[in-house]
Amino acid sequence: MANQVIKCKAAVAWEAGKPLSIEEVEVAPPKAHEVRIKIIATAICHTDAYTLSGADPEGCFPVILGHEGAGIVESVGEGVTKVKAGDTVIPLYIPQCGECKFCLNPKTNLCQKIRVTQGKGLMPDGTSRFTCKGKSLFHFMGTSTFSEYTVVADISVAKIDPSAPLDKVCLLGCGISTGYGAAVNTAKVEPGSTCAIFGLGGVGLAVIMGCKVAGASRIIGIDINKDKFAKAKDFGASECINPQDFSKPIQEVLIEMTDGGVDYSFECIGNVKVMRAALEGVHKGWGVSVVVGVAASGEEISTRPFQLVTGRTWKGTAFGGWKSVESVPKLVSEYMSKKIKVDEFVTDTLSFDQINKGFDLMHSGKSIRTVLKM
Repeated sequence: MANQVIKCKAAVAWEAGKPLSIEEVEVAPPKAHEVRIKIIATAICHTDAYTLSGADPEGCFPVILGHEGAGIVESVGEGVTKVKAGDTVIPLYIPQCGECKFCLNPKTNLCQKIRVTQGKGLMPDGTSRFTCKGKSLFHFMGTSTFSEYTVVADISVAKIDPSAPLDKVCLLGCGISTGYGAAVNTAKVEPGSTCAIFGLGGVGLAVIMGCKVAGASRIIGIDINKDKFAKAKDFGASECINPQDFSKPIQEVLIEMTDGGVDYSFECIGNVKVMRAALEGVHKGWGVSVVVGVAASGEEISTRPFQLVTGRTWKGTAFGGWKSVESVPKLVSEYMSKKIKVDEFVTDTLSFDQINKGFDLMHSGKSIRTVLKM
């Protein structure tokens, strides 16, 4: 099938706010510097739901969503040297070209090589590889994993250990890597430090895991859903609190609990009011607060400048600061050697045609990650 169109199943988002529709789509062969992948497993992330809701200013419809996947290379276009047919891979929504000024700077992982076209839902040449019922479909985040086959740029793929279970390591394509890296790369949590994590979903649990790996001595989980506390403790939280149990702002509660505030805090929700609380709950003089959650378009953050003047630092992170092509294979190896958890994030496994049920599970707050097996 290497140079032919493949017909397969995909979950198409025809319009914002409507359930996904399982359709037969045509997937064109990869052009130069592109890779066609047979997706074996994909997970559902809040970012997919955010775009589906219509709130994403970059959202284009009709589209094939999905960005947490893993699969096998089916074929490659001309000029592709890093992967070949049969390789086991994870598609990457942040690429790594190795050549742009971002890739050449050790301080960031935000490769900009294909940013403009990716944001428009197109391949680097400005066109799509998906059609359905005679209509062209947009790509999503450069990955579009809600399809049995997808086409990605060759700089947007990480070759991984072929013995890794794809229905687990697909989670390293977004949520786990994001949270874990926020702690170990962006915050650079030190042994003996005190940390607070706001929002105990998949990303928040991954932050807890990162803080624990980094040697934090006290890890405080914060969520308004107390049903999430037991799992947070399994991942390494030393205690969990619910802001609704207190009459004072949660930052004041943290300051009292920790003799002045935590060393590191992480906002894993995407709520600008919580981002403020997370900053104001870190210690004067050295506290660092990391924004991990993605707020809705147009939202703005605020605090009093005095918070920063008196030594607090506000940071942000995308994909946990990992330079993707080189780091994702290492994260898979860390999982295979049991340094990091992955299996424990998977609460539900469904068949691909149950994808809408997977979204319902996520919205219910009962599921951390639902994996769809293709």
